[in-house]
Amino acid sequence: MKIGFIGLGNMAGAMIGGILGKGLVEPCDIVGFDPVETARARMKEKFDVEIAESNRDAAREADILFLAVKPLFLSQVIGEIREDVSQKTLIVSIVAGKELNYLTETFGRTELKLIRCMPNTPALVLEGCTAVCASENVTDKEMEQVLALLRSFGKADIVPECLMDAVVGVSGSSPAYVFMFIEAMADEAVAEGMPRKMAYEFAAQAVLGSARMVLETGMHPGELKDMVCSPGGTTIQAVKVLEEKGMRAAVMDAMEACIRKSRSL
Repeated sequence: MKIGFIGLGNMAGAMIGGILGKGLVEPCDIVGFDPVETARARMKEKFDVEIAESNRDAAREADILFLAVKPLFLSQVIGEIREDVSQKTLIVSIVAGKELNYLTETFGRTELKLIRCMPNTPALVLEGCTAVCASENVTDKEMEQVLALLRSFGKADIVPECLMDAVVGVSGSSPAYVFMFIEAMADEAVAEGMPRKMAYEFAAQAVLGSARMVLETGMHPGELKDMVCSPGGTTIQAVKVLEEKGMRAAVMDAMEACIRKSRSL
């Protein structure tokens, strides 16, 4: 099985690292291309994968082909490789905002096997979260093949395509919101005299541990919050201020803007 990548940026690198790290394929089983020479060189040096001569060459070689380019360039890339993918090729797009119908129309070939997914940057540390949907031409066995690759760098689950824009808001873009939250907590700790490096470590570990509690206990986040809020204690005072400042509404409004932008791409 040959796995191809068109686009060798950070997300492609995270995916390749996870796939190789799990031993699903060997470096010689991965081929990729990127128009940026430094991106090609970086991927070759880091993973020793095969670097193709062009997008078309990568598309011809791949049994599973990942499209990992910016939305702005997707139509151009598809125009280049349209005739170079076979009917048997599994084409997996990680491009935000581009629906399966768009992919079918842009390729101009209804027989193609198309999969759409939305990973996120925690894939870089093998803690990604990827939503996946597929065209009717993709068999269950083929979907499991792709899911196995996506699960090499985190969680991956099938979702209805109608929810993919919501996925962009809740997991695709949300690491940025979390990083801002960590940075804000660390800034106040620094204001109180804590060294910057220590502040980032304490804030990040608190977020990591809290997230694991949600995932591993199965308890409602509100219930877990209440466990920390002792009567007359420090935490409930912080929660009160966050409510006064509209933290929940701000997060929901930010996600709404993100989802709206995803739908417009």
